[in-house]
Amino acid sequence: MQTRAIEVIRNQEVPFHNNVGFCIGTGRMGLALQQAYQDQLKLVQDEIGFSHIRGHGLFSDDMAIYHEYEEDGQTKVEYNYTYLDMVMDSYLRLNIKPFLELGFMPEKLASGTQTIFYWKGNTTPPKDYALWADMVQKLLLHLMTRYGADEVVTWPIEVWNEPNLPGFWEKADMQEYFKLFAVTLRAIKETDTRFRVGGPAICGVRDAEWMQAFLNFCKDEGLKPDFITRHHYTTELPEHVGHYGYTKLTEPEDGFANLQSTRDIIDSYPEFQGLEIHITEFNTSYIPNCPLHDTNENAAFIAHQLSRLGDVNESYSYWTFGDIFEEQGVPFTPFHGGFGLVANGCIPKPTFWTFAFYKRLQESGGKCVYKDDNVVILQKKDGSYLGVAWNHKPEGDGILELEISLPAEAENYTLLQKTVDENTCNPLKVWHDLGEPANPDDGQIKLLRESAVPLVTSGQLTVQEGRLGLQLELNSYAVVWFSLSERKETSDRGYDYRRVMGK
Repeated sequence: MQTRAIEVIRNQEVPFHNNVGFCIGTGRMGLALQQAYQDQLKLVQDEIGFSHIRGHGLFSDDMAIYHEYEEDGQTKVEYNYTYLDMVMDSYLRLNIKPFLELGFMPEKLASGTQTIFYWKGNTTPPKDYALWADMVQKLLLHLMTRYGADEVVTWPIEVWNEPNLPGFWEKADMQEYFKLFAVTLRAIKETDTRFRVGGPAICGVRDAEWMQAFLNFCKDEGLKPDFITRHHYTTELPEHVGHYGYTKLTEPEDGFANLQSTRDIIDSYPEFQGLEIHITEFNTSYIPNCPLHDTNENAAFIAHQLSRLGDVNESYSYWTFGDIFEEQGVPFTPFHGGFGLVANGCIPKPTFWTFAFYKRLQESGGKCVYKDDNVVILQKKDGSYLGVAWNHKPEGDGILELEISLPAEAENYTLLQKTVDENTCNPLKVWHDLGEPANPDDGQIKLLRESAVPLVTSGQLTVQEGRLGLQLELNSYAVVWFSLSERKETSDRGYDYRRVMGK
């Protein structure tokens, strides 16, 4: 067992920017027309609750927005917002707003035939930038008419997705993307200056080169993006076997250093210093068939990430909320290594609870009094504590014990814990023990859901010499939420708990 002693100093406050509930990722917009997608999103919203949702394919052909037709020997354009309204209505019913990613290219508007993914999103520039700008403006005007201008201008807008990869933007043509960004930004601001627009939505390939070139272009053109976007993944190249990609996690410090480099580049420009960075995608692996995503190891690693992603970034959007997702086709089994927090069948994965725990911290209004690589502790105005602890790098027998000493005002405290680890909340193991059914029946799905909830435990602690001693024992890849609040017994007349329990 590895043991660590932690002493929290009275009136101490440490930096901790926790914006975990700001945004969550989704597969392409058209998938929102499926009932299973809506069921998974409702579960996520009920248990966690995100403010925004971002996904690909807003302009892809399955959304059927852009159309051309011939009349009097001329090619004319018309727009169809039937599916758009269905998707947006469904989001707003679940109390989540779009973070609009503008892409991909409608086939009729595309300059080429290059596509990506099973669902063939076109990734070439527009054949006519004036038509692209008109499509963007008309879409925003439609949304403003339907939902109100004051509401829609609060929806952030991102121009394209990962243009530094040739699969997502033909030839990864930097100058062509800059043209797209400039035309789009100007068209949006012409529609309403209150819209907030960002880019370049790059991933970790030549990211420093792209970021510097993007900012140089914006400076030279007199453009001022409202925020900067980038992505963040933390695994090595995968080894592909059958339907799956197996990979190893990279060192967290390398990823955090890369994020810091983006912050440093932006702040080196007086015009852009302090500009918000939004990570519009992050996860461990960047492929949607990585078994790591379904594990408790993933949950513990993400717990560590969430403790620090706010250090230099305004927000960070996990990719994705659910496993209704088809980049490489329809998955064969419920546990196929999908990106989602929720497996098909509405089965929460361990990482689902990592987000739920951090969202409870965000909602508490407490100040952070301690943070390190294994725990975050907040104190509320009433003197109570709550926190999240994790064991993402198990050593020896895998058990990590945290001995935490906290300043306290009351005499007695109630301890509540919710534990997610390989023994207590591991639906992947249950599915494996069931024989890995590709299509589990209703009874099996019910069982898997039952196995996918945290273990809740409670206890009482007594203060000694103004200090509260808390011991947390974390198994390998455990994530634990805990709270400590003053205990005030209000027993009914004649009720004796010790007598009830035979003591």
